[in-house]
Amino acid sequence: MRALVISGGGSKGAFAGGVAQYLLEHKKHKYDIVIGTSTGSLLASHLALKKVDKIKAAYTSVTQDDIFSSCPFLIKKKKGIETIKINHVTVLRNILNGSKTFGTSFNLKKLIKSVFTEAEFFELKHSNIDVVVTVANLSINQVEYKSIKDFDYDEFCEWIWISCNYTPFMSLVKKNGCEYADGGLGSMVPIEEAIKRGATVVDAIILQTEITQFNRMPSLNAFSLLTNMFAFMLDRIEKQNIRIGKYVASHNNAIIHFYYTPTVLTTNSLIFDKEKMTSWWQSGFDFAKYRNEEMSQIEEG
Repeated sequence: MRALVISGGGSKGAFAGGVAQYLLEHKKHKYDIVIGTSTGSLLASHLALKKVDKIKAAYTSVTQDDIFSSCPFLIKKKKGIETIKINHVTVLRNILNGSKTFGTSFNLKKLIKSVFTEAEFFELKHSNIDVVVTVANLSINQVEYKSIKDFDYDEFCEWIWISCNYTPFMSLVKKNGCEYADGGLGSMVPIEEAIKRGATVVDAIILQTEITQFNRMPSLNAFSLLTNMFAFMLDRIEKQNIRIGKYVASHNNAIIHFYYTPTVLTTNSLIFDKEKMTSWWQSGFDFAKYRNEEMSQIEEG
């Protein structure tokens, strides 16, 4: 069994889309399992359906307004560098209205259902491909994996949305008596889960560089400090997931092919820019092509 695993990474998911496009269209890989966390969960269903052009068009054109019904930050561009600062009016309004988060992301929920149709859902549900999304159950301190096989259309779309809710900047969802948030808070790279579900070959797309690089802008305000702190924690979770994935693979005779980003794509993955994301998609495609050609030369040598 072969699995495609896509890590979390916000706008950097465009790079993952490009890698997956090459693996699907040029390497002709057929996946039995497609499992994603956060931004990876947004890509999973259409990649499983091999509807690359559709998800590429939707993914690379998304804007802040398509995601946030109430955006808690403002984007400032200075000397060609984009930074964020707190949107005091929006955050204060949310607090006064009793919101538990600085912003809300109900627009993303609507976008998911407009792009991923009910017909596509049933096509996948009745196929042999298992599409799985990762969510964090904050109430019981557990990571949960939600398979398309276990839910109806509305429920599965909601799980996709929950998987992407990067709290406290996006919505916190109460469901089945529990509070749920972004799956990346517990499992950024769910390689272990893919192997547990039977995968013997895993293509893992990691939306970080393999070697640690300086990729954080100095904290300019309390809000940017908070995003930097969360990014630091998620980076540590990601590295731990990869170590565990390698360990599990070695004990189950599974093979993992890693696709890291070759360079730092952005210092803030909450900023969605059409031009950059289109470029990252192409970069992912080109990198996957280069890496596979390199591997072929090594094998032949």
